[in-house]
Amino acid sequence: MGKIHLGKNVYEATMERLDYIFQRFDHVVVPFSGGKDSGLLLELVHVYYEQHHPDAQVSVYHIDYEGNYQQTIEYVKRCMGKYPEFHYYHLCMPISASCGVSMYQSTWMPWNPEEKEIWFREMPENVINFDNHPFDFFEVGMSDYSFQTKFGKWLHKEKSKKRTAILVGIRAQESLNRYHAVTRNDTFTMYGKLNYSKRIAMNLFNFYPIYDWKVDDVWIANGKFGFDYNQLYDLYYRAGVSLNDMRVANPFHDCGVNALKLYRAIEPTAWSRLVERVNGANFAAIYGGTKAVGYKSVSLPPGHTWKTYTNFLLKSLPKNTRDIYLRKFQASIRYWVEIGGALPVSVVKELEKTDLVFENLGKPKNKRKYKKEYHVIRFKVYPDEVHIKGFRLVPSYKRMCITILKNDTSCHYMGFGQTKDELQKQKEAMKQWENLL
Repeated sequence: MGKIHLGKNVYEATMERLDYIFQRFDHVVVPFSGGKDSGLLLELVHVYYEQHHPDAQVSVYHIDYEGNYQQTIEYVKRCMGKYPEFHYYHLCMPISASCGVSMYQSTWMPWNPEEKEIWFREMPENVINFDNHPFDFFEVGMSDYSFQTKFGKWLHKEKSKKRTAILVGIRAQESLNRYHAVTRNDTFTMYGKLNYSKRIAMNLFNFYPIYDWKVDDVWIANGKFGFDYNQLYDLYYRAGVSLNDMRVANPFHDCGVNALKLYRAIEPTAWSRLVERVNGANFAAIYGGTKAVGYKSVSLPPGHTWKTYTNFLLKSLPKNTRDIYLRKFQASIRYWVEIGGALPVSVVKELEKTDLVFENLGKPKNKRKYKKEYHVIRFKVYPDEVHIKGFRLVPSYKRMCITILKNDTSCHYMGFGQTKDELQKQKEAMKQWENLL
């Protein structure tokens, strides 16, 4: 779906979207991360609330990942409870969070009740935590994404008589995944015909009302209307970080690895606690954003092919981690060499100009609906490297190397989702805590 210009600015468009939502939903929820986008959305919702719908029911929640910059902690304190008319939920729960800095652990657990002695900071006051939570769905170690989904359902059940709208502060400019989230045409999961909506459960929907804002728009709005914001961004600016690279998130998340070196510079006292908290944090701070962790142009060491380099990297890993990669790499080889995978025709045409040997099996025979034409390709030999623009879509040993260097045990870079084995291990980890719940 292409861009459609509405003939109005993003502020006007957002207010119209909020009006549409508030008129049809009796409960509105704002997930607040402490970053610029969710902070902006919170302010816009309050502006609309005061001007047009002061009797609406609005809830705000913040998932506290324990290891935050002091500026983020202070900003969260200012915002949680800022508008007394809203209901607030500050959540400090032992959930499983993404960890992109360690070869030994793909996740870490903030507020782990068994590791209080190494918590990054003391438990804040007036929060919902492991000791006082009211959630019947909660299991220690459940993924943060699962927790957010189930918490949204819990909030809907607690607060709404009709429908609940969760307003998510994501912008299409930030990534292709986010662009896709607000431009898809999957009417089955939309609310009405709104591309910027997604059904989560019965009468529970996500909406993305600021999806078309650019990063410049965010800061213009903050300046024009005098909105409060996380002053960490001022420190990022002074450190020379570009507007598009400024991130406020779980410090060990794979999207934030490149920013760990800034954590060490901005808060050196707190940095020692982070290093102790998760294995690999210091390495990521030193080498994040470099070839060492799969960023920028990864070069092949002398005397190696990408296949031999993959094997070399696999041998350097702990056995458990190596086995995770081997299972997925072997599955990829079987799939592309024995069965064949679907690729856009534009990519197939690029492949035809290379010396790679493959069969074109024609259009896919499954029932999946493709937005553009795809053909199924089966390689005679699994490629070592692919020299085309769409190389990331095509299997190769180079893609395997980059996956390892990124510490991407889920192999998202290669297009994998979570496996049944991974889900089972997560369930088994949760069972260890059943007696404490």
